[in-house]
Amino acid sequence: MMRQRNVVIVGAGLVGALWARLLAQQGHRVTVLERRSDLRRTAIPGGRSINLAVSDRGWRALRLARLDEQVRPFALPMEGRMIHEPSGSTRFQPYGKPGQAIYSFHRRRLNELLLTAVEEYPNARILFEHRCVDVELETPAVLVETPTGERQRLEAEVVFGVDGAYSAVRLRMQHLEGFNYCQEYLDYGYKELTIPPRSDGAWALFPRALHIWPRHSFMLIALPNPDGSFTCTLFFPLEGELSFAALRTEEDVRHFFRSEFPDTVPLMPKLTEEFFVNPTGSLLTIRCFPWSYDGKVLLLGDAAHAIVPFYGQGMNAGFEDCVVLLEFLRQYDPDWSTAFRAFERFRKPSADAIAQLALENFVEMRDGVLHPRFQLRKKLEQYLADRYPDRFVPLYTMVTFTHMPYAEALRRGRLQERILEILLERTESESDWQAPSFQQMMEKLVEELPPCDPALLAGAVPERILEHPFGTGSG
Repeated sequence: MMRQRNVVIVGAGLVGALWARLLAQQGHRVTVLERRSDLRRTAIPGGRSINLAVSDRGWRALRLARLDEQVRPFALPMEGRMIHEPSGSTRFQPYGKPGQAIYSFHRRRLNELLLTAVEEYPNARILFEHRCVDVELETPAVLVETPTGERQRLEAEVVFGVDGAYSAVRLRMQHLEGFNYCQEYLDYGYKELTIPPRSDGAWALFPRALHIWPRHSFMLIALPNPDGSFTCTLFFPLEGELSFAALRTEEDVRHFFRSEFPDTVPLMPKLTEEFFVNPTGSLLTIRCFPWSYDGKVLLLGDAAHAIVPFYGQGMNAGFEDCVVLLEFLRQYDPDWSTAFRAFERFRKPSADAIAQLALENFVEMRDGVLHPRFQLRKKLEQYLADRYPDRFVPLYTMVTFTHMPYAEALRRGRLQERILEILLERTESESDWQAPSFQQMMEKLVEELPPCDPALLAGAVPERILEHPFGTGSG
């Protein structure tokens, strides 16, 4: 059992609430500060919530918090992408092997469940409408503004900044000498829309898929909800001839959707209303380092590494932060300062890796999936995975259906990409793959790949990292 500490967590979003639950389970005295009102008791305007895609990394964290069985009834399996071609035809592309799926979950519903789960522990409390206005890093202490406008100072042994991409805790750390920080906005935004249930309550589209309408420079996606509706998100340039700025009137919007997504128009009775009422969200990537200060303050989740949503790993990466950090705390307790430094050095390369993969997957989703060579590439990738399961694991599988560190998945993915490029230069169709010369080349190339380490696939922190925590580079 760890030595019990008095901790403050700034932020009661998904990752903050999960981390509060995990620390409370360990017996720590936990105070969570949240600037918003309690979303379980307040009507909060919608329109900014991209539905969650919970994958294996997220499920592992929920199991650790003993919440997976509570969450599962509200999670809808999506076994692949349903591609809606410009021609109007559809094509299903499985994510993995039969039985593998990512799960659609409404962000607010999961956040509500996590908040309630925190409050099950008498040693944990959540203070809503308490806005962090400053952090004393040395003490540490948090200065908050209460609902009445009064300012209070809360001291703790440790402060965790889990307050999202626009983190107030990180803002204070940015004043430190040697703190590196970078934020990059895409010149795209997003708009949330809705496909309601049919009159009989059923889904208007196939519910066991993530639907994508790729259109080269932009796309529309739709994720199913338990009530029979779909949450749709339009990812679209902010400026230009085809952009949010160019769609000024209801007729502009109707004409655009009739031209680009004609099959959705009959399914969206409130299209123009939602388009102009719901805000246009921004898409950004945040990289910073170090994430900790003197064993007293630590950033987690989007506060440390916000990413764009195109790999469906933002929440999963934040949840995995909690799983990995808990392992380091158990290893080094009571020396949390060493644990924090070991954690951030181990985790930072993976945070950078998934940020890069998310940016690249945007191009694949909106453009790549439309090309015939992409479809052949996917078939060849799966052929190699079936033939050499101990060496060739598709990148999407490594990221989504294993716990391999993202950095290792990216490294192996780049090696496999080279193999695919060489083989695709020598094939025009699946019939070519049985030729003896092709088989020999395939065998030789795949043999150059090191076998997959089962421990890495399971997400185990290598012993060399635990034994020598500062030998992994600064990221």
